[in-house]
Amino acid sequence: MKYFLYLGVILLVTTSCQTDPSAQEIIDRSIEAHGGSKVYNSKFSFDFRDKHYEAVYINGDYTLSRQFTDSLNNQIKDVLTNSGFERSINDTLIILTDDWKTKYSNSVNSVIYFFRLPFNLTDPAVNLTYLGKGKIEGKTYFKIKVAFAKEAGGEDFTDQFVYWFNTQTYTMDYMAYEYATSGGGKRFRKAYNQRSINGWLISDYHNYEPLDISIDIEVYDQYFEKGGLKNLSEIVNRNVNVEFLDPKTH
Repeated sequence: MKYFLYLGVILLVTTSCQTDPSAQEIIDRSIEAHGGSKVYNSKFSFDFRDKHYEAVYINGDYTLSRQFTDSLNNQIKDVLTNSGFERSINDTLIILTDDWKTKYSNSVNSVIYFFRLPFNLTDPAVNLTYLGKGKIEGKTYFKIKVAFAKEAGGEDFTDQFVYWFNTQTYTMDYMAYEYATSGGGKRFRKAYNQRSINGWLISDYHNYEPLDISIDIEVYDQYFEKGGLKNLSEIVNRNVNVEFLDPKTH
């Protein structure tokens, strides 16, 4: 009788040890793996394609900016803050309609949003769903689906994402997303050139599109393994600079 009792205890402990972490626990561990809570108060800059981006996050406030030269050799600067959006051309502030403000705001925010992942995944508007485990290129990953609450999810609250976190390192190595803006579409990204810059794990990405748009992004790990995605472009972040800020002095 004692033997069976001990065996039952061992089986119970073994089963408990094998229980997967919750979606929130996976996100929390991933944040630590990518640099930790210090990233929430930071100043960083990078070049993406032909544009220069800068961002400051401090005590819940943010200032995001983008600078570039247009086809007429004008110097364009876009600035997005908690208070709104402004565009200047050759240092002169211009008046924009609300539609253009929204378009430019989304464009600036989108690039910096992807750069800053997975730290955005603790935002109040985020709804997490654990989808179980999946395998990609011989490694096992936790799969988490992300949707957004309408009340606080911004203009793109209907967008949906799936992230793949390495079960050993908790790095965010793959993502898929479905978006409705600009006619809609689906994408899959594979991280590469992962490097630590001042303690923050930064990635570039191979960007893929599906051969069959009807396939659900939740199974893009399987679809990728079967060759159902084709390389569309490269997401390369150059000249990255990172500085962490003390929230007590700002």
